[in-house]
Amino acid sequence: MSGELRVVGVGGDDAPALEEWRYVHNVVVPPAAMSPGEARERLDRGYRLENAYLDGVLVGCSTVRPAVEGAVTVIARVLPGFRRRGFGKALYERGLAQARAQGAEAVETCVLAVNEDGLRFAGRCGFVEVERYVLDGGDDEWVDLRLGL
Repeated sequence: MSGELRVVGVGGDDAPALEEWRYVHNVVVPPAAMSPGEARERLDRGYRLENAYLDGVLVGCSTVRPAVEGAVTVIARVLPGFRRRGFGKALYERGLAQARAQGAEAVETCVLAVNEDGLRFAGRCGFVEVERYVLDGGDDEWVDLRLGL
């Protein structure tokens, strides 16, 4: 990783930061593209959203969902032009630390099945596939993965 990576939380009233988070989300997972209202709903549900910048340039984002039955969901997304440079790992490690701080017994993540880089990354981190599925009305396959802590 060259340059300085800065990770910034998306606050409730910071519409430009939320729009940047939504932009990365929509580029990385177009089948689950969100409207501004859907992104705002994530904040309202208590999701921790963060954006990552390399020398001021947006390179990725992350989501940490609150624990459900002892498992915290951590999702790191990196824009295609910035992959394989350690940014996903940095975002994942921040999310993992947040999950541990919540007392998580396990960490879960979800990856679009065609995202081979994302699936390989999850596997290298120790995640194990739990389920593959297609959402109602969709054509895209998703993979849920889990990591015991």
